[in-house]
Amino acid sequence: MTTAPSAPEFAGRIAARLDRLPLTRTLWRLVLLMSLGGAFEFYDIFLSTYIAPGLISSGIFTSAAASLFSINGIGFFVFCTFAGMFLGCMGFGFVADRFGRRAIFISSLLWYSVCTAIMAFQKTAAGVDAWRFLASIGVGLEQVTIDTYLPEFVPPKSRGKTFAFNQFVQFCAVPVVALLGWLLVPARPFGFDGWRMVALIGAVGAMIAWWLRRGLPESPRWLALHGREHQAMQTMRELEASVEADARSPLPPPGPPVLVLAGSGTFGEIFRPPHAKRTLVMSVFHLMQTVAFYGFGSWVPTLLIAKGINITTSLQYSFIIAIANPIGPLLGMFVADRMERKWQIVSAGVCIGVFIYLFAIQRSAAMVILFGVLVTLANNWMSFSFHNYQGELFPTRIRARAVGFVYSWSRVSAAFAGLLIGFFLKEGGTPAVALFIAAAMTIMIVTIGAFGPKTRHRALEEISQE
Repeated sequence: MTTAPSAPEFAGRIAARLDRLPLTRTLWRLVLLMSLGGAFEFYDIFLSTYIAPGLISSGIFTSAAASLFSINGIGFFVFCTFAGMFLGCMGFGFVADRFGRRAIFISSLLWYSVCTAIMAFQKTAAGVDAWRFLASIGVGLEQVTIDTYLPEFVPPKSRGKTFAFNQFVQFCAVPVVALLGWLLVPARPFGFDGWRMVALIGAVGAMIAWWLRRGLPESPRWLALHGREHQAMQTMRELEASVEADARSPLPPPGPPVLVLAGSGTFGEIFRPPHAKRTLVMSVFHLMQTVAFYGFGSWVPTLLIAKGINITTSLQYSFIIAIANPIGPLLGMFVADRMERKWQIVSAGVCIGVFIYLFAIQRSAAMVILFGVLVTLANNWMSFSFHNYQGELFPTRIRARAVGFVYSWSRVSAAFAGLLIGFFLKEGGTPAVALFIAAAMTIMIVTIGAFGPKTRHRALEEISQE
């Protein structure tokens, strides 16, 4: 008589079946649909940059608030954005471990869409701030769930490529929101404030992405680990049948079942061996990486003005630099699975430090744009590499909790990086900002290079038990 496998043993078999799947149209479709939702994190982050002038011109906000935490100050509006994302990552990251990946990435995108639409009709600074905070909770939770969900489906030898494509789709939102801000914020289409139109376009786009993603399956790894064997088997059969039809040939046999530890996982587990070291490494990493990513991307117009370029020309240059955002991950697809993940992050950090300094000392327009684009491409490389990397480092039972916790520190860093960049810009100009970013990259490089584990082409279960 055959004994039914235990939940960990069954989960190990499911993992082995997933890891041997070829990367066909079925899995690419899954990656694309997940990425469409993730694009609204980037839309949301850069929304603050491009609608700020409209918020001020409408009289709701002021650029000269009495204090940093004055509710009618643009600084507080930005603070609400990152405070909401921090709460989404830190406070609600665990829900995808408890209730499943699919339920959370569906509901978080719907939450963002509704809250952003309501924000667009607010008449007071307090109303805008409150709904901005609530909307950002949803978008913060969305990215955590994507980083948790994708590696659980994609085979080890293709994870880098799919995360690069995921980031290509997401980064397409940056030039889109830059263009919409440039065209709509100074105008009043149909007598409606332009900034409200930009926000509503984001809300409608998120709703469309939510509708398209309704048919995505739950993670079989999560189902298997939570005792839902029937659903896991049904999802696997459907997935395997679709992939086999794409490939037009029989699937290769699964490898031996991998070892999966039992238990549902707790938040405290991420602070105990063997995961505590990785939690610390990735937390330090996120405190530093945002200085370059958000610090440069959101301050490009201001940095250009500080170099003596007039406002109109600086916005034009900024848009040209923003167009480069989707190109970085697209180019990165060629190296994403050929180079160890941690060394990609380190290499990107070195490039950012060098290029930001060269950007700061240029005088000609062509060279300013060239090094601005190179900084952007290096930031893109770092971004798709670390999103992949952090999703690989922790076991399925605590993956969302761990990713949510470490990623939340990037939101704290982003909130304060802006203040520090403003300080260094005032005290030493663009070169001082470049040195500040380079210093952050040095800490990041040492942290990942010295203490980050290797993950390329390895099963998730093997990485998490190292």
